[in-house]
Amino acid sequence: MNNMTDLKGRRLLSVSDLSRAEVFAFLEKAKQLRMSAKQGNDLLSGRILGLLFEMASTRTRASFEAAMMQLGGEVIYMRPDELQLGRGEPIKDTARVLTEYLDALVLRTNKHETSEKFADYCDIPVINGLSDLEHPTQILCDLYTIQEAKNQLEGLNLAWIGDGNNVCNSWLLGACMMGMNISVATPKGYEPDRDILKKAMEIADESGSEIDLMKEPEEAVRNADILYTDVWISMGQEEEAERRMGAFQGYQINRDLLKNAKRDAIVMHCLPAHRGMEITEDILEGRRSIVWKQAENKLHGAKAILALVTN
Repeated sequence: MNNMTDLKGRRLLSVSDLSRAEVFAFLEKAKQLRMSAKQGNDLLSGRILGLLFEMASTRTRASFEAAMMQLGGEVIYMRPDELQLGRGEPIKDTARVLTEYLDALVLRTNKHETSEKFADYCDIPVINGLSDLEHPTQILCDLYTIQEAKNQLEGLNLAWIGDGNNVCNSWLLGACMMGMNISVATPKGYEPDRDILKKAMEIADESGSEIDLMKEPEEAVRNADILYTDVWISMGQEEEAERRMGAFQGYQINRDLLKNAKRDAIVMHCLPAHRGMEITEDILEGRRSIVWKQAENKLHGAKAILALVTN
């Protein structure tokens, strides 16, 4: 894609809403905005971003707020219980009104269908800041971090260890789109979404990527360039805590597991991290971890997303 403004006005609910060329455009934009960060920027001066979050957030909320302000724009943060949504107003009514007030809207929703309804009735870009099905902005920022660390994407092997959750779903799509191979190790009953997997396989057929689903973490990380994990118990799953704790024993990224990967393999985690559960303290804080760079790059990625869809 030669003209980056082709993304203007677009919704971003799934990684699959973008083409491979558009992901590369995002990566280039993130790099440009990171390099100019210290100089200040009024790229989005006069623009207003809305954040409507049904769930708690640290990095996604802070990165999008900081990104918008550093680009010269302003932010309105909203919780459903503070809006008429909490008293039963239809989503379509709220969406049509917010369209008149905002230039873009970032949503964090319990149900992916909520994001889709907002996007259907909003005439502004709607960005999925996490739903129960996907977390596309996380994967875009992670792709930028990997490219920065490895100086390539195509041909790399990513091993996902743990729950086949929303982040895993988006990784299946993003990895295959960019020509990466992905191995997913999950306990039985915690596999990725079937429809997402089917879509990822279709993308892989075109890109030449390989997808492997398995139960053994040691097999998944063999020949891996990147090891990736997430919490065993996500928001809203607290009632399943005991069952999940039992199911995920053995799915921890630790020193012994890392020995099965490439000698220069890196470790990633989208945070928050529960040390001693899905990852050990020494690995999270160790020299192979790029978790803190990953978190930092959410700011640069948020800037690139906002710049491309609103400017």
